[in-house]
Amino acid sequence: MLDYDKEADAYDASRGGEPRAAAAADAVLGLVPASVDRLLDIACGTGIVTRRLAAARPATRVTGADLTYAMARMAARRLPGAIVLADSRTLPFPDATFDAVTSVWLLHLLDEPEQVRAVVAECARVLKPGGVYVTTVDKAAAHDVGSDIDAVLAPRPRRPAPDAALLVEAYAAALGLRPAGQARFRGRGQGRSPRRTAADLRRGWFTQLPPGDPLTERFAERLEALPDQERPRADPEFTLRAFRKPTAD
Repeated sequence: MLDYDKEADAYDASRGGEPRAAAAADAVLGLVPASVDRLLDIACGTGIVTRRLAAARPATRVTGADLTYAMARMAARRLPGAIVLADSRTLPFPDATFDAVTSVWLLHLLDEPEQVRAVVAECARVLKPGGVYVTTVDKAAAHDVGSDIDAVLAPRPRRPAPDAALLVEAYAAALGLRPAGQARFRGRGQGRSPRRTAADLRRGWFTQLPPGDPLTERFAERLEALPDQERPRADPEFTLRAFRKPTAD
């Protein structure tokens, strides 16, 4: 797991910056009704997406929440007075507070299925009846674009995806949330180059390949043998799922 307090300053630039944020925000907003009064963006990070959600819906009161102090501090600069420091597994809000809850690039970071279930449960709890929860799923799979980099990395050890779409759908269904749509968007500027991927390996970006491990080094060396070391391969395509909380009968 990366240290997001240390990553905060360079986080946006290393992950596609404003073009990627624009694509994410547009896709999320396509699944959120225009009439919502209050929206909560959990794990909002630096607020680069949250700010766009707020700007696109000026009549909506947008709140961002993040567990990492450095990330929340940066988000607060973008949205003063609208950011809280909070754990998405135990949100500090009463039941039925928000008309929409979003979590972009969060569930894949959680270590155990229980943690994913806890986040989905909290999102369901703070949603008003009729409200919508929107989340990314299958984050790791989105980066497999069929490139030569993917071919090198194919045999690497992988952990089961905690944000697999079928799992998230099952957790949502168990909480009474019903499917309400899906969308895809391109991770602009996130196409991997061999040199960057080797560097990411060596700094611990791939959770099952610790820095300094001989296996990590073998993969890094194979990446460094690929042609066009600086050329980014295709951008990933991320997937969103939306779920609606039923209204009372």
